Amino acid sequence: MATFSGIGTASSPIEMQPTSTSPMNSNTGDEHQNREPADRLTAPATVPKNLALLLYTSHFLSTWNSRLFEFASVLFLAMIFPNTLLPMSVYALVRSGAAILFSQPVGSWIDHGDRLTVVRVSIVGQRVAVALSCGLFWALEERKSDMTESVQKALFALTVVLACVEKLSSVMNLVSVERDWVVVITEGNENARRDLNARMRRIDLLCKLLGPLAISTIAMVSTVVAILATLGMNLAAVALEYIFIAKVYAMVPRLKRNESGPAETATSEGAEDPAEPPSHSRRLRNGLTVTASHFLPVSSLPFYLKHPAFLPSFSLALLYLTVLSFSGQMITYLISVGYSSLYVGIARTVSTVCELSATWIAPRLMRRIGEVRGGIWSLTWQMGWLAAAVAWFFSDVGHNWSRHNLISATGLAVGVALSRVGLWGFDLCAQSIVQDEVEMGYRGTFSAVETLFQNLFELISYATTIVFSRPDQFQWPVIISIAAVYVSGGLYSVFVRKRRGHLFHTPKSRCFCVKLEEASRQEV
Repeated sequence: MATFSGIGTASSPIEMQPTSTSPMNSNTGDEHQNREPADRLTAPATVPKNLALLLYTSHFLSTWNSRLFEFASVLFLAMIFPNTLLPMSVYALVRSGAAILFSQPVGSWIDHGDRLTVVRVSIVGQRVAVALSCGLFWALEERKSDMTESVQKALFALTVVLACVEKLSSVMNLVSVERDWVVVITEGNENARRDLNARMRRIDLLCKLLGPLAISTIAMVSTVVAILATLGMNLAAVALEYIFIAKVYAMVPRLKRNESGPAETATSEGAEDPAEPPSHSRRLRNGLTVTASHFLPVSSLPFYLKHPAFLPSFSLALLYLTVLSFSGQMITYLISVGYSSLYVGIARTVSTVCELSATWIAPRLMRRIGEVRGGIWSLTWQMGWLAAAVAWFFSDVGHNWSRHNLISATGLAVGVALSRVGLWGFDLCAQSIVQDEVEMGYRGTFSAVETLFQNLFELISYATTIVFSRPDQFQWPVIISIAAVYVSGGLYSVFVRKRRGHLFHTPKSRCFCVKLEEASRQEV
């Protein structure tokens, strides 16, 4: 087995992993079938401390500002436009739509471009978008009584455009660092990669815990003060993050690209006969095809759908079709039934504490039973608690849909918070599977398509609260959300059944696994 041998090695991660080097080979999953945790790498996680500290600090600064603004923008819109879910839903819907439309160029640039340049552009783009958004939120709140409705709509439209820039920059940073840099830094060592994944997710969730709590506490004093605080924290971190990520890049020579990314494959359908000039309709069709290929993942979608890691990735993306999380829709709903911004912050804090526990539970679960089984266990936990939460919600509401009160909302919030342990456990398991099986040079492409589906499902979730925009209609988005979670569990069960030959350990399947392990040892 290969071991982590330090940052200076130049071995290819593909050689250390039992995956096919052919990017379009859909049979690579057969090599992993029925693989038990005993077959995994056992080398210790030994990422140098100074490198890890720089990476964690840069990731903290990026995630802190991203999570802070993610929550703050929803809170500001709820304060500026009370008693309606519509502005917040439009804001989030267009933001997700931009991530869908531009997923192809983002993924292509991550695969082909200079790694440091990509991350630095994402840092600057995110900070500029947040700074300008804060200025617009200040104007909408402070001058709300003086401006006409048309001016208010124009300023709101500008905040939506800036939200799209912030979202694309955030996606670019996240995919680059978590799906590419981490794999290169750990050089195929599974224990090192799991440890790095868990700690970076822990940083993300800590920021998700502390950022919203901080900004909601400040908002109790004044919404304007909260907007200025968001602006100040955003500007204070940009220089440090810009420098630290450059130091990480300089310490890992393998991050410098020495070969071109995946070649673009030409399709025979778009080829023209040089002896025959193209017709006007064909030129128009080819022009539209080329334009679409630069934005939508026309060429990379078949690769994603045929890849062995497709089902875990798609199952994770499907979980974004939900209002059962402490994001925009549920926060706005809680405020509408009587929660103050402080209580919303406390509820989100409890949820994030549960999510943080998954960053300790999931790595131990994966070491004990492997990421494939760990994923199904985590999803089962999530589905169970969400079923209990929704049952509480509907039993209290009864047949009178207008009776949305604190009791039903609190029962729903508690169940959703506990379900997050399973959600983030599954997130880490699915991320480990994708990192292990997606070939170098195609990580950005694969992850960009995954991000497209995540944003597509997130967009659909916001569409549900546009269609059912009144708080007394919130039960319908809840029903759609629970259905999406159970479909995700079903799809991942298909993957587990295909990969391992069974879902649960019966005496017969246990005997089969023991025999398989003994045969593997004899071959060694």
